[in-house]
Amino acid sequence: MLSNNYVIRPVTITDAASLCSLYNYYIEQTVITFEQEPVSLQTMEERIRNITARYPWLVWEDGGEIIGYAYVNKWRERFAYRFSVENSIYLRHGFEGQGMGSRLLAALLDKLHKSDLHAVVSAITLPNERSIALHEKFGFKAIARFNEIGFKMDRWLDVGYWELIL
Repeated sequence: MLSNNYVIRPVTITDAASLCSLYNYYIEQTVITFEQEPVSLQTMEERIRNITARYPWLVWEDGGEIIGYAYVNKWRERFAYRFSVENSIYLRHGFEGQGMGSRLLAALLDKLHKSDLHAVVSAITLPNERSIALHEKFGFKAIARFNEIGFKMDRWLDVGYWELIL
């Protein structure tokens, strides 16, 4: 349940175990992420170091517990894409629908608007009405849909792309 004792702050390496716990639920129980194997502590620490060297990664902490996180990472490898990023946002299972996603995404976008970045892309496994509504609330526009582009949990999955020009 959402309390008034929360803080949205930059991620630290010491958050890695909590992030693994939160994210691994989505790997093991959902098709929201296309990763198949749970992320190890070492892998999560490496991701934190690599991503935060260039981009913001925020966590929602409430009473010492990490409830959610949002970050951006490079969109593609090629030089011309250097001003474009892809965002990710995850909330601990059971905490959806309380406004945390909106607050996290707002804080992340605030940082991005102050940067040299130009475009944010979000890949959303379909259907996912909550994620679509969240992104569209902040001005993201649907730009593409790939039918049956992923296969997880014994089914073909569609992915939609939403974009926000900063």
